[in-house]
Formats: sequence, C-alpha cells, structure tokens
Amino acid sequence: MQRIILAAALCLMAGIGQASASDAFKRVEGQWRGKGTIEFSNKTKETLHCRASYDVLQSGAKLQLAIRCASDSYKIDLIGTAIEANGKVTGSWSEATLNVSGSLSGRAEGSSIKVLAASPVFTANFSLVTHGGKQSVSIRSETPDSTIRGASISLARN
Repeated sequence: MQRIILAAALCLMAGIGQASASDAFKRVEGQWRGKGTIEFSNKTKETLHCRASYDVLQSGAKLQLAIRCASDSYKIDLIGTAIEANGKVTGSWSEATLNVSGSLSGRAEGSSIKVLAASPVFTANFSLVTHGGKQSVSIRSETPDSTIRGASISLARN
C-alpha cells in the first residue's frame, strides 16, 4: 500500500497526473451538433441551429475550427486556426456574415479554451468548454455598436 501511495505522489510531483493545456484542443476534436441562442443589440433573441468541426494537428498543439450556425434571420460562419504553447493560445479567425477577420489570443487549460477574438471593427470574448460528449460555446461582443451582443451554444458530439 505504501508503494502505491509513493508512486502516486511521485506521479503528481512530476506532473503526470495533471492535464496539459493541449488536452483542451484534443478534447474538442471531431464533429459536433446542437443549438443555442443569439442575442441582438435590441435585446431580441433567436434560436440557433449549429454544427462545429474541429481538426487537431501537430500532436494537439494546433486547432482548426469551423462553427456554422443559423437562426431565422442570421448566420454565423466562423473559421479559425489556433496554436497552443504552454497554455497560451494565439491564432487567427474570420467570420463570413460580418465579413471580418482578426487575431486570437488567450489561454487553454484542461477542458476550457478562452480567447479574445479581435479585429479593427469587431472584438468578442470566445469561450469553449468541453466535458466528455458535451460542449458549451459562448461568444460575447465587446464592440459597443455591434448588432450582435452574443451567442450561447450547446453542442453534442456526433
């Protein structure tokens, strides 16, 4: 019994028992589907139907994403590429409906990826949390005159 406890303690001290930041990318890999809500600047809301695709490359350090959603009057067509190094996430994104693109910067840790998606005309906080076969995506605009306040999406692995 003492050997098991000692072995477990050594693993924890060595960091083997802890999830690495790149695990956040590996957790999202694959195809996802679900729905959510988009909120406009006039405080109206509409239901979104969404699909997401995530490809993980370079042993988990690179993520290519595509999130496509549609409501009765709006579409989100978001693509991006992110690189993770020591928990720091950087990359680029573009959104076809708004015709904007920019940079990503933030953090990945365990089951969570949180980045700021910035461009000269639109900036938003983007959060993606994955637990098993479930995923929550949150997009919150930081641009005061944007027609979009944000979106909340719940996805399940296909």
